[in-house]
Amino acid sequence: MSHLTACPCAQQEKLGTSVEGPDTCAVIVAGGSGERFGDPRGKQFVRLCGLPIMAWSILAFDRAPSVGHIVVVCPHGRLDEVRNDVLAGLSLRCDVTLTLAGATRQDSVFSGLVAMPPDFELVAIHDGARPLAEVEAIERCIAAVRADESLAGAILASRETDTLKLTDASGCILATPDRSNYWCAQTPQVFRARTIMAAHKAAVWDDFEGTDDASLVEHRGGRVRVVESPRDNIKITVPEDLTIAEATMARRLERGE
Repeated sequence: MSHLTACPCAQQEKLGTSVEGPDTCAVIVAGGSGERFGDPRGKQFVRLCGLPIMAWSILAFDRAPSVGHIVVVCPHGRLDEVRNDVLAGLSLRCDVTLTLAGATRQDSVFSGLVAMPPDFELVAIHDGARPLAEVEAIERCIAAVRADESLAGAILASRETDTLKLTDASGCILATPDRSNYWCAQTPQVFRARTIMAAHKAAVWDDFEGTDDASLVEHRGGRVRVVESPRDNIKITVPEDLTIAEATMARRLERGE
């Protein structure tokens, strides 16, 4: 599927590279049921400032100059809905491939990786329900991997600011860890394509279920760096998250971002 009309916002700076042309494929994972959100449509299809939530994630990566192709992982039975109700309303410069979700998020990401065109060195994996990722942050995350060959990947993350408590099974506090080395993981998570594909295959072989894609790479000994990102790059999980996202997106639109 191809949408070739360029967005006027697409001219951003590609960071830290002499590479000509896009070298990154984005995999947008939007195949979940969103049970905790409580909307039968699925949270990725709920409207946020006039567009489905997943549309904002797609637009962010379409506007990132390092990205040359987008794979959208869709719920079963809803390919036409994504095609007609989400993509048809967007003006995109990138070609888009649709593929079906698996039984778990990890399976869904692997489905997206398999659907990637073979000629991209890097892949940026992103939650379809995380609509507030900024192009500049996406580019910094990609640039971190591109610039350091010793890295297997990099992820956007925000510093932990709350006091942390370690408890036992009954909820009694055992310790108060130093929060200075704790980060809250976000997406996108950017990896060398061959590295993340190998990590996913190894996870199947090892019967290892990671909490995110970085954990699969870490499981194989790969080095993954955090790239600081604003805390407002939230994942919409429960209805109150949508209220926060709407207020943030409305402010950005008022500023013409």
